[in-house]
Parts: sequence; C-alpha cells; structure tokens
Amino acid sequence: MEDDLLQALIALEEGGTILYPTDTVWGIGCDATNPKAVDKVFQIKQRPVDKIFLILIDSEENLHHYMEAVPSVTWDILKSITTPLTIIYPKAKNLAKNVIAADGSVGIRIAKDEFCKALISRFGRPIVSTSANISNTETPLIFNKISPVIINSVDYVVKTHQDRIIQLKQSSIIKLIGDGEFDVIRK
Repeated sequence: MEDDLLQALIALEEGGTILYPTDTVWGIGCDATNPKAVDKVFQIKQRPVDKIFLILIDSEENLHHYMEAVPSVTWDILKSITTPLTIIYPKAKNLAKNVIAADGSVGIRIAKDEFCKALISRFGRPIVSTSANISNTETPLIFNKISPVIINSVDYVVKTHQDRIIQLKQSSIIKLIGDGEFDVIRK
C-alpha cells in the first residue's frame, strides 16, 4: 500500500488524475483546489461543467477549512450516521471554483476507507471524488467493471483494493437548507 500511496501522491501533486478506492465506489479524483486538475476530471467523465463533483476530506476537524461556517446541525448528523453520507454545505471556500456549485455550495464526504483516508491526510488537501464512469452510464461497483476508457484516461491507477469483490454503493446525499433543516438528494 505504501508504494501505491506515494505514486498517487505524486500524481496529485503534479496536477494529475487518479482512479482510486473510496468507502463507496471507485472514484476518479484529483486535487480539489486545482482548477486545471478538476477540468481534466470533467473531460474524463464527459460531464457538463454545471454538474459539480463532491470532495473527500480525511476528518470532520477539517470541515471548517472548506466553508465559511460549519452549520451546527452538522455535528448531530455526523454523530448519527453509520453509512457513507455526502453533505452539501453552503458557502464553500478554499476550493477550485469548478468544484463549487453556482449557489456557492459544495458536497463533502469524510472518507472512511483506510487507503483513501491516508491519501488525503498525507496530501493535505481535499480530493475530488466522482464515480469511475462516463457521465450518464452505469456506475461500476467493483474495479473490474470499470471501463478501459476510464482506466486509460487517468494518470495513475491505484492497485490497492482492486481485488475487493464486495460491492459497495454510492453515498447518500443531503443538502443543508438552513435552520437545521435538510433535503434528501439521494438515499
């Protein structure tokens, strides 16, 4: 795993893209603070630029780095969840403009996968995470279902967990709308 971490870190530091395991499905990622790297992910995904990506961070302590104020309801939500959850927060900051939605919000998930968490921690910045498929095609749930087109499009393919056969699923998504209320975007 150590060599894999080093190679993925090199790719991220150089503004490249990676294909990597997360606590949900395999993801295409890059430095979420580098707009040119984010543009590469849009190109790989063939995704419209108005459909932004979520980001992964390594701990809840780092939430305040990426939004103006962490809504107080966040802590109750994070304590109560047991499955992967992406929360869309208002008033994003310190990120590439092309990962921030037109309304100023950003989707953030706290990584739980050991490799993913170690990668983000050592990188010291959030990583874009989007499923490893072309937009509007089926999301592959295990590595060997990922299209060769995606595999050949990224700068580095992580080897860790490629043999994992447990089919994970995408995270649930909620959007905070103020005063402790939220909308469920995806269950």
